[in-house]
Amino acid sequence: MRAKLPVVVIVGRPNVGKSTLFNRIIRRRVAVVEDTPGITRDRLYAEAEWHGQKFTVVDTGGIVFGEDDPLSEQIRVQAQIAMQEADVILFLTDARDGLNPDDMDLANRLRGTTVTPAEEQSRNESERRPRLFVVVNKSDHPGRDLVANEFYALGLGDIFPVSGLHGRGVADLLDEIVAVLPESNPLADEREEIPLAIIGRPNVGKSSMVNAFTGEQRMIVSEIAGTTRDAIDTVLEYRGERFRLIDTAGIRRRGKIQGTVEYYMVDRAQRAIERAECALVVIDGSEGLTDGDKRIAKIAHDAGKACVFAINKWDTKEPPDGCPRQKSPLKKDLLQIIHDQIPELGYAPAAFTSAKESAGLEPVLDTVLRAVENYSFRISTGQLNRLVQEAVFARPYTSKGKALKVYYSTQVSTRPPTFTLFVNDPDLMHFSYERYLLNQIRRAFPLEGTPIRLAVKASHKREGR
Repeated sequence: MRAKLPVVVIVGRPNVGKSTLFNRIIRRRVAVVEDTPGITRDRLYAEAEWHGQKFTVVDTGGIVFGEDDPLSEQIRVQAQIAMQEADVILFLTDARDGLNPDDMDLANRLRGTTVTPAEEQSRNESERRPRLFVVVNKSDHPGRDLVANEFYALGLGDIFPVSGLHGRGVADLLDEIVAVLPESNPLADEREEIPLAIIGRPNVGKSSMVNAFTGEQRMIVSEIAGTTRDAIDTVLEYRGERFRLIDTAGIRRRGKIQGTVEYYMVDRAQRAIERAECALVVIDGSEGLTDGDKRIAKIAHDAGKACVFAINKWDTKEPPDGCPRQKSPLKKDLLQIIHDQIPELGYAPAAFTSAKESAGLEPVLDTVLRAVENYSFRISTGQLNRLVQEAVFARPYTSKGKALKVYYSTQVSTRPPTFTLFVNDPDLMHFSYERYLLNQIRRAFPLEGTPIRLAVKASHKREGR
């Protein structure tokens, strides 16, 4: 098992700049940042390093007490879960707004459950309480430090004025943080992870699926479409493999969301697909295939990723016990619709599941494992040449009186498997004949779940006169 890195959790009320500071610490833009309260809802994890010390940073949603909104309650629960695993908690406040009653409420909740710098010397070594730093964000210039002083009234010890946006004071804060972090285990297992992007339309059950896979309430789940706004990473161990599950915001049509928060959500989801090896396209089985599902699946295909369909909410169609394996008439009908309406993804297998009932989860992951294995499949040059020559012999192709000749074939790369054919004239290769050759390759080799690419180049070989 990989050693658990020390954990630094950022908490605070909405719109104090938690995501901005998170991005600053990890040195890349991962969390969505917008001047709208409540943008971050789930816990967002990323790895950071300072002076050679690696640690995990966790961004949380804005905490507000006294609200009955179910989503606000789930955000508080998510933040609480994060704080329970923390070694350091950064209690973020806002120098522009000054001391706020919500800051006082959160300070009272943290008091006694954390250790302030002043209490560090008297802490019992066996006591498991995280270190607490009061961080006053938006201290963009020295004049704001005077305003920041009022946060001493929280009674939580020293304060650290910073500007997450401009970086002022962040280096000093990180020096203090790494000085108190426990050491990580240098003998950690560094097995390669399988990045799996979980994509789909809003409200098809992507976050519910992550929660079902991991067995914990890792993601906020709500009937409100668009609850997930960042691309969230979760590590899962299964059959000796380590998956990095990347839950993404529901993808909507770009033209309808330009200039909104959702524009950035779509952008993050597409970036998540780019860094994944496989895309798990989640479809709402209660609704069937929609135009949005087709568009999203094609994004993964165009990106050259392995692809698997997860037909979620299948318990609304058939009993959960029947989800995993046998192909009922209902399943066959939906699979035929997917094949007919997205023919370019005919290679993508489908697994039927119900995240709500935790049914059919293992078949989904088993199908992903096969797709990822095939994504790295390599064919020997000899096998490939024999296959292509037999295919050309069985079905010759002629255009404008000139026959297409394939002199040599080779696989040039994997992930996805990519082949190059050297021919007498590349202009003779019609897309229908290219598809024929690709289908012959698929019939001969186990390439379910992965796209394959074919490039055609002119051979330097001269034909006899």
